[in-house]
Amino acid sequence: MTNHPLDLAGIGIGPFNLSLAAHLDAVEGVEALFFERRNAFDWHPGMMLPDVTLQTSFLKDLVSATHPSSPWTFLSFLVAKKRFYDFMNADFSAIPRREFAQYLSWAAQGLPTLRFGAGIDEVDFDGRSFVLRSGKREQRARNIALGVGLKPALPAFAGRLREDDHFHSSQARFRLGACAGKRVAVIGGGQSGAEILLHLLSQTDNAPSHVAWISQRPNFLPLDETPFTNELFTPPYVASFRDLPEPRRHATVEREKLAGDGVSSETLTAIYRRLYVLRHLEPSGPEVELLPHRDVVNAEPREGGYQLIMRNGMDGMMEIGHAEIVILATGYRYELPDCLAPLTGRIVIDRTGRPVPDADFAIAWDGPSANRIFALNAGLISHGIAEPQLSLMAWRGAVIANALLGRRQFDVEVPKPMVNWRSQMHTDARLDTVRSNGATRLMPH
Repeated sequence: MTNHPLDLAGIGIGPFNLSLAAHLDAVEGVEALFFERRNAFDWHPGMMLPDVTLQTSFLKDLVSATHPSSPWTFLSFLVAKKRFYDFMNADFSAIPRREFAQYLSWAAQGLPTLRFGAGIDEVDFDGRSFVLRSGKREQRARNIALGVGLKPALPAFAGRLREDDHFHSSQARFRLGACAGKRVAVIGGGQSGAEILLHLLSQTDNAPSHVAWISQRPNFLPLDETPFTNELFTPPYVASFRDLPEPRRHATVEREKLAGDGVSSETLTAIYRRLYVLRHLEPSGPEVELLPHRDVVNAEPREGGYQLIMRNGMDGMMEIGHAEIVILATGYRYELPDCLAPLTGRIVIDRTGRPVPDADFAIAWDGPSANRIFALNAGLISHGIAEPQLSLMAWRGAVIANALLGRRQFDVEVPKPMVNWRSQMHTDARLDTVRSNGATRLMPH
């Protein structure tokens, strides 16, 4: 902690604030510190199951898209760890998630502006700067960046589940050992649910006796990662999306769900092949039920487990299942961190419970415009489905850095889109504005 105001204080150190810190590391004269309650960087430790892979290209790292000469690129990590040639020869179609986690930890260990073991308990505003309190210590900052991540989204019935026989997918690595010999229900048809199911089916000595994979989706649907769908994860698409009316943005996000929240085709193929082996070659393995298009409306505690009440979306009938352990692969939700309680009434919140980020990711509040609250991973409705993904984190970090500096330190000008998403009249007008004003049209401050 320092006595004079910082230019920026980051709250939470996950990949997104780590990207911002890596960009600012290249700029002299900026006083920024990033604070994290944990004692070290650890990226989704509960989901680091064996053999899971990254669903995003390794080139979409902390900085490469906007500052490729940075020392904090993934390629720099490979060189520093003496594994560049091994990595090239391995020819991964999708790199191990554990390796990307190692890269992030390597960057976190090297960046000098990070402070671990320093959780922020409260953030207030004294009229001139934000006041961050950690125990008895205080730190002032003219701007703050929220990078605390999302919280597990739990269904309404989760409050009725016992602590020792249910868990969210974020704790899978630490809790799956308790599933040996048990009847297990995996609720959730996204990538996390699929990875957990595959892990359970791949066990030998510690396999469950029965596994049910339950999903609200009408089938176990693949991630759409074709080239034109990947255009949704580009700055030109974000620029087109941002100008839509709010109701249309909500509908668009819902329609594009499988672009960022489906199951990788490799994982689906691996599951099907394992099911084939269990049915035809290893019939002594766990019994498996695949239950798509089911909405679990309740889980009633019973002796030795739960009775699951499900509505079948295909035929409209109600069904009953039984499980001793319930795994909730039900995703995540955005929530303002508790430390912002003194400011909560001053922050504009939309109908989904999220703050409202501007083009430069500064959220709307009633304080001075010179004191900004940048929110990372809060803009699903304002910036589109790329916001919670790794895909545009380098671009977002550069946008925020430029806004903080008040100049175009990093090139984030939106290029001409590959696809004309909006009507041609709108597209031409916007491009004319961007070309005449440079980056300032996209990063007002």
